[in-house]
Amino acid sequence: MADLAGKTLFISGASRGIGLAIAMRAAADGANVAIAAKTAAPHPKLPGTIHTAAAEIEAAGGRALPLVVDIREADQVTAAVQQTVDTFGGIDILVNNASAISMTGTLETPMKRFDLMHQVNTRGTYLCSQACLPHLLKAANPHILNISPPLNMSAKWFKDHVAYTMAKYGMSMCVLGMAAEFAEAGVAVNALWPRTGIATAAIAMLGGDELMAMSRKPEIMADAAHAVLVRDSRACTGNFFIDDEVLAAAGVTDLDRYAFKPGNPLMPDFFLD
Repeated sequence: MADLAGKTLFISGASRGIGLAIAMRAAADGANVAIAAKTAAPHPKLPGTIHTAAAEIEAAGGRALPLVVDIREADQVTAAVQQTVDTFGGIDILVNNASAISMTGTLETPMKRFDLMHQVNTRGTYLCSQACLPHLLKAANPHILNISPPLNMSAKWFKDHVAYTMAKYGMSMCVLGMAAEFAEAGVAVNALWPRTGIATAAIAMLGGDELMAMSRKPEIMADAAHAVLVRDSRACTGNFFIDDEVLAAAGVTDLDRYAFKPGNPLMPDFFLD
């Protein structure tokens, strides 16, 4: 399969950033995209809504279904999945992209923030996967792709932000377990993580213009995700992919066009030695 034409993707957090970039790349093939995100009205600090994302996706050649979804709420996820199936006839791909972040130590992390990260990252990924799997099991080349890191159990990735690391690794443990659980059924479950910082609202929040200038554009993750999602699901599961390695395997080695500010040194992302 060379492209995603006619495929239906359910993407959490697709109103901006990496989720929107993945949606736009799929739309260029003529895919259908369910945008499952919370932002229906403009946010004072964050760009984009489900409606602006839908307009961009349709302008790029895809079909869009904007859905107001808080992935912490099981009823909302179940209803959104059903609406996607009713609209497009099924679901071929789930991208678990939505994530909450707080790079804080144990004494600086309020339990409300701890709960948010675990409810969105780990539980939200599990919930969306559980809701989509009955439909993925009927698809011709089904994929789940989690935007989460390799399970690197070095203490240095825990000591400064143990709550966040636990929550992101929960997403990665879903890959480890579900890939094995659904291998015989032919559902691919993989993770994708960037080599460098990605110029998103999260990076802007963490380090402002300085970190943005040391990052790559979300399009590198979108192109890497596309390269994974067109693979044979039965031959590609249980992997913890890194964006530049996926692109190198696809013959793309010149990554300069992905730089947010060409010529600047790049900041390595977390969880990679």
